[in-house]
Amino acid sequence: MRIALDAMGGDYAPQEIIKGALEALEAFPYLEKVFLVGQEEKIKDYIKNENPKIEIVNATEIIEMDDHPSIAYRRKKDASISVATKLVKNGEADAVVSAGSTGGQMVAALFGLGRIKGVERPAIGTVLPTLKGGKLLLDAGANADAKVKNLGQFALMGSVYAEKVLGITNPKVALVNIGAEKTKGNELSIKAYELLEQMKTINFVGNIEGRDIPQGKADVFVCDGFVGNIILKLAEGMASALGDLLKEEINKSTRSKVGAALMMPALKSFKSRLDYAEYGGAPLLGVDGLSIICHGSSKAKAIRNAIRVAYECHNNKFVETLKANLQVEWINNEL
Repeated sequence: MRIALDAMGGDYAPQEIIKGALEALEAFPYLEKVFLVGQEEKIKDYIKNENPKIEIVNATEIIEMDDHPSIAYRRKKDASISVATKLVKNGEADAVVSAGSTGGQMVAALFGLGRIKGVERPAIGTVLPTLKGGKLLLDAGANADAKVKNLGQFALMGSVYAEKVLGITNPKVALVNIGAEKTKGNELSIKAYELLEQMKTINFVGNIEGRDIPQGKADVFVCDGFVGNIILKLAEGMASALGDLLKEEINKSTRSKVGAALMMPALKSFKSRLDYAEYGGAPLLGVDGLSIICHGSSKAKAIRNAIRVAYECHNNKFVETLKANLQVEWINNEL
């Protein structure tokens, strides 16, 4: 597999991005090539030894976090995320991975790769840790406003991803809402419920409340990007706060420190289950190619795992499978 990696994207670029690429090349034998896309001279500072599996692709510009995505995409023709996405479009790479501006990556994917036929709005699909393993949340921030039809498409795309990539048989799809009853919520939620229960190719199980998400009571959580991003950021914040509280309690006494030492294997496992870096990146579902979005604060571990996510999508032919399933749903339900 060949990865186009935006070496200039993220809070810790390019050092941690390059470090993640090197770790991935060492860990994953299926990687044929990693294109490090960005400012060549800066990238070379962190490449100590020549590696036949690494190729630097020079890109002189960067879409910054505070840039307006569409304006920056038009003006910065040589931006690293745009050049990396073109490598996928031209068939030189199989997936693009970036921890840079999410808006910039979305615009680059929309204009560079295009949407799958029939998809009105792509969605970010993020895996959340739950008591029953990783479950999919979408949209996690691509669309602050959404229509009923959009939520129907998110549900279908999420169901296909959960089955083909996460390996969940007949995944349970739930609509995030303020109550379990089908009449609860705003107008969007009520009408989306009616649509989802009519869809034949998903296993819709009804509404799910926020408190039930950590319990893993469904496999795919569907909502608009405004709600989804709040859920995602709250989950990240809670995980960080729990870790800090645990450290605070451990440091209160010698007895606690001794107990913590004895529990170290369990504590490491606990931390791992809550660590977003373990899940790597989130695919942009609905674009005609693989574009993996990483957290802006991603370090090497997260980049390495994002590359693994890209491989899992590629190996399971996710985009091709999604196209086939979407065509069936359009015919059956005329969404």
